Amino acid sequence: MKAINQTNRDFASLSPAVQRASTVVFDSLDAFVNRKHRQPDGFSYGVTGTPTARLLEDRIAALEGGRHCVITPSGAAALMTVVMGFVRGGDHLLLSAACYGALKTFGEKWLAHMGVDVELYDPSIGAGIEALIRPATRMICIEAPGTVTMEMVDVPAIAAAARRHGVLTMMDNTWASPLGFQPLAHGVDFSVEAATKFFGGHSDVLMGSISMNDADHYAVLRETQSILGQQVSPDDCFLVLRGLETLALRLRAQSDATLRVAEWLQSQPQVERLLYPPLPSDPGHGLWKRDFRTNGCLFSMVLTPAPEAAFNGFFDSLRHFAIGASWGGVHSLAAYYPAGLQAGRAFPATDRPIVRLSIGLEDVDTLKDDLRGALAAYQAQR
Repeated sequence: MKAINQTNRDFASLSPAVQRASTVVFDSLDAFVNRKHRQPDGFSYGVTGTPTARLLEDRIAALEGGRHCVITPSGAAALMTVVMGFVRGGDHLLLSAACYGALKTFGEKWLAHMGVDVELYDPSIGAGIEALIRPATRMICIEAPGTVTMEMVDVPAIAAAARRHGVLTMMDNTWASPLGFQPLAHGVDFSVEAATKFFGGHSDVLMGSISMNDADHYAVLRETQSILGQQVSPDDCFLVLRGLETLALRLRAQSDATLRVAEWLQSQPQVERLLYPPLPSDPGHGLWKRDFRTNGCLFSMVLTPAPEAAFNGFFDSLRHFAIGASWGGVHSLAAYYPAGLQAGRAFPATDRPIVRLSIGLEDVDTLKDDLRGALAAYQAQR
């Protein structure tokens, strides 16, 4: 059966078409036999995407200042796909101690049992990472700011050291988005985004993206996507394409609101320390000011010492902040990370419990009032 032709009627729309397909059909036996040659950009089977996915990949690559992009079903899947595409048994892998927890778990509980030498490094190491690079080092994984504890990283220094030794670099850039920082322009090989967060923007879709410049790297990752079955629904692609239309507006509004909320929290007596690089008091402020262009929407705080019941009081009193672990959407969120999680990690930023806040698009004064009540409830339990 030949490929079915589209209608010839003229049609144009501002909304992209959602093209679903599991099976791609071919016009000849030769085309079928040689279908693998269509990759990495073409279409040979639904697992590597339809034109809807390619449109999204092209738009993300343009945002990142890159030439190529591969999308995956989640941000975590994007991180794992890069590592699985290039790291093999006998290789040495350097992971930031502040990187996404699932990536650390994947390294320590899976890759380490596959013969990969996994080493965690201090996220503040900067150019000093050169001392950790070995002949077998294959990749360095970066996240800036760090997950939960918000450590800033000297990304250009790490990327430059890696390039001198022929080592690949991957950065989780979700906090800043490419509107706030472009890893590829600073020497990083792979820029990963959890499109679940800012790109989608409405807490209703899971997706990840991997952007790069090197065509050979792109071919490897497209094959890895296919082999691991990391396909993305065309309907989810549509949601993220729609989210990108308002990305700049949302990010600007959330970024401004987040700084205002954080500056206000600094003056509250129950707040001992804010973990937020845009604040001059943060130890990573200099690096943030040098390299980044947005304030993000996510920060953490350490409250004055109190029993566990005080944290229950804080969270139970929230009315506008929802309790949830994700972030980046239009609704504000609060999450809690117990002291044990901090004390048990390598190079801990604190040994105290952490409250993490994601600021959405609500009125700033409304959010302050909600936090004021939560802090009062916390104080009442001390």
